[in-house]
Amino acid sequence: MFSNELIATILRLYEVEKWPVGKITEHLMIHRSVVERALRQSAGKTKKPRKRSVSKLDDYTPFLVETLQKYPSLCASTLHGMARERGMRCSPSHFRALVVQLRPKRRPEAFLRLRTLPGEQGQVDWAHFGELTIGRAVRKLYAFVMVLAFSRRIFLRFGLDIGMNGFLDGHCQAFETFGGVPRVLLYDNLKSAVIQRIGDAIQFNVSILEFAQHYRYEPRPVAVRRGNEKGRVERAIRYIRYSFFAGREFKDLADINAQADLWCVHQSEERQWPQDHTLKVRDAFELEKMALLPLPDDSFPAAQRIEVHVQKTPYFRFDLNNYSVPHAHVQSTLTVLATATELRVLAGSTEIARHLRCFDKGQTIENLLHIEPLVDEKRHARQHRAQDRVIRAVPEAEKLLVLLAKRGDSIGSCVGQLGKLLDSYGQEDLTAAVSEAMRLKSPHPNNIRLLLEKIRYARGLPPPSAAPTVTDPKLLDIHVQTHDLAGYDRISTTPQTADKKEPQDD
Repeated sequence: MFSNELIATILRLYEVEKWPVGKITEHLMIHRSVVERALRQSAGKTKKPRKRSVSKLDDYTPFLVETLQKYPSLCASTLHGMARERGMRCSPSHFRALVVQLRPKRRPEAFLRLRTLPGEQGQVDWAHFGELTIGRAVRKLYAFVMVLAFSRRIFLRFGLDIGMNGFLDGHCQAFETFGGVPRVLLYDNLKSAVIQRIGDAIQFNVSILEFAQHYRYEPRPVAVRRGNEKGRVERAIRYIRYSFFAGREFKDLADINAQADLWCVHQSEERQWPQDHTLKVRDAFELEKMALLPLPDDSFPAAQRIEVHVQKTPYFRFDLNNYSVPHAHVQSTLTVLATATELRVLAGSTEIARHLRCFDKGQTIENLLHIEPLVDEKRHARQHRAQDRVIRAVPEAEKLLVLLAKRGDSIGSCVGQLGKLLDSYGQEDLTAAVSEAMRLKSPHPNNIRLLLEKIRYARGLPPPSAAPTVTDPKLLDIHVQTHDLAGYDRISTTPQTADKKEPQDD
């Protein structure tokens, strides 16, 4: 846009003073195109729209308009195929540009601002937050989010399991945190809540119905592709992404959940309450807390229940790891109750084992009380277990044992010596010594012991001393009275001289 004063000056210098365009640009310190545009506009020489030429697609425009009126969401590639069958010859890119111009414009939808009563409604959803590395396993990290619609109070819990047990466990923890239950919970049409939906006909998941019956609330799925109906949890997830998760460092799952609890109590509750900017979310939650439904006396059993079959070895496989059971239950089918923290193993209604849940992969989680009785029954089992223990700690020891077996050495004796060296010197030093022995082509426990002593000597450390382990309770109760050793000190400091008798004459 040019000012009227500038246009008037340009016209006066050009029309009256007969200045050339170059001199005008130099005098007014403006670009040449500005002067030329001002002259064109004043002379009525503005650029006229180019007359549209006749296109080969004009004959097909009525067909395209009619089809798009009936099927507004029909994609351009399908419509291009229909037009080609009717004799049209046009490149897909040019046709796509034409369809964009002919497609009916969607009317923007308006929404009402919804207001809910205290304790009336909560909104639930899952959110994906990348991946978490645990040992050798790479697990997807998810967050269970529940928001109270009236106060905007947020509950946040991260987890690695989005199955039904993780879904229900998130509800239980949220209810415990809020101190009550909303009357209605809104869900997406996820499989944990809705098995099938045809229009308004909804088939709920049996587990969510049992859970809702236990806590006396109404599960209510929103309409398909209508995320705006639970917009408060959607906005809460967006708020969590940029306010809590972005740039945050954590060691493990327990660490990030501890940080999430602090964030929900402090920073999240310090937000202004949208309905009254003089109040905070914390104040609104205090008003809503009294309107929540009371918690039942007992909690809902939210553990995942699956059946596992134990093979010949006393272990069962669950979620990429192996867990031990008493060896009396081999070749049987057991029931596993799994939560986010532990596994309970049942034979019928009797609990026979309990383990902390491991989210790594390829790990063996065992209880020695399950294995030791079997070891006692098997004469050679102890040697094999000791061999497995050494190989797990020092993988290169397997090659060493193969060479010893080819030479005819006693594998049991060598495994026993390597096990003692592992206990005395540790995994790191033994790994280095075994690698050096293999490099020197002297694979024998005695040579490995010498290498370990050389490592100790280079560090200036004394040789390890293995103290005997006393397990007899009678020996543990014995009181040994210490004696004064000063007499031994005097003996060591006083030179010992023997009395010599001179021979006497008879």
